[in-house]
Amino acid sequence: MLFTPYRLGPLTLPNRIVMPPMTRSRAAAGNVATPLMAKYYAQRASAGLIVSEGTQISPQGQGYAWTPGIHDDAQVAGWRGVTDAVHAAGGRIFAQLWHVGRVSHVDLQPNGAAPVSSSALQAEGVKVFVDVAGAGPQGGVGEMVQHSMPRALDTSEIPQIVRDYALAARRAIDAGFDGVELHGANGYLINQFIDSQANQRTDGYGGSLQNRLRFLREVAEAVAAEVGADRLGVRLAPLTTLQGAVDDTPQATYLAAAHILDSIGVAYLHIAEADWEDAPVMPVAFKEALRMIYRGTLVYAGKYTVERAEEALAKGWADLIGFGRPFIANPDLPARLQQGLELNAPDKATFFGGAEAGFTDYPSAETIEA
Repeated sequence: MLFTPYRLGPLTLPNRIVMPPMTRSRAAAGNVATPLMAKYYAQRASAGLIVSEGTQISPQGQGYAWTPGIHDDAQVAGWRGVTDAVHAAGGRIFAQLWHVGRVSHVDLQPNGAAPVSSSALQAEGVKVFVDVAGAGPQGGVGEMVQHSMPRALDTSEIPQIVRDYALAARRAIDAGFDGVELHGANGYLINQFIDSQANQRTDGYGGSLQNRLRFLREVAEAVAAEVGADRLGVRLAPLTTLQGAVDDTPQATYLAAAHILDSIGVAYLHIAEADWEDAPVMPVAFKEALRMIYRGTLVYAGKYTVERAEEALAKGWADLIGFGRPFIANPDLPARLQQGLELNAPDKATFFGGAEAGFTDYPSAETIEA
């Protein structure tokens, strides 16, 4: 495996920090990664691992304006500029492979088609970012709108989406990524098959727990066969209910998912903990059970503090810890956490779209001292 605990160095936080995927909506025309994106990621190469922002595996997989893809040659070339910059700065970077499923809008879908999902269910109040005016990412002006009503995928369509994941993984490796991460969390397509309240199918992809996990298994197996299980991570969100994806028995469901992924031999599981106010706390017993069932590297993310991260590492629940939003405003976050330095505050108004402001212009601690 690329990521096994014995290769991660001493039990100290700085060399165990992951930069998780964070959508920034700054891709160019054709959803191509840009030199500005290369600068952004290279600035943050001191992370033990960077996972790229969600990157759609096909035009159908897009759910927000100005997000990058990995399904054509121009997109591969754009990402090559990013991976070269990260590697030159001494970093490692995985591409997060993304199909949003129902969390999209007809304005973003090829030929204005309805988004697809496991079932024809709309998640009320779940919004997507659309470039209504057609101004492009430089303007940074879009609108959040209710996602469109999806249609249920026909069983005959599913093998092609599985192939789309595998081909996207191959393209990511061709683009210089060190590996790929499947986005199986946050209410997107894989999650829409897994969670019982988002999946009302009565065929081989719905009903029983093993049927609901079938799509995840088939995608993970296809990607592992294409690029190697040691280049594959999977992100899961066992207790979150983001974007309308709710499971009736989440602990049983996700321990079963972990068992499947362990049998495939994926390099790591990236566990997204609920991080909103008054969110449910992930039970220690669940974390301990996950450690027993899954033998690879475990990454946890979700509003971690240094103290919580050190506890998770010391107690063996986690091998790596993701710090998401702090990385936006602190390109040198590992050094800042190690030295106990004050963190820059992020400008939320520049999270999505725009140019350098709020993207590549945050200073490092060394710059401030100079």
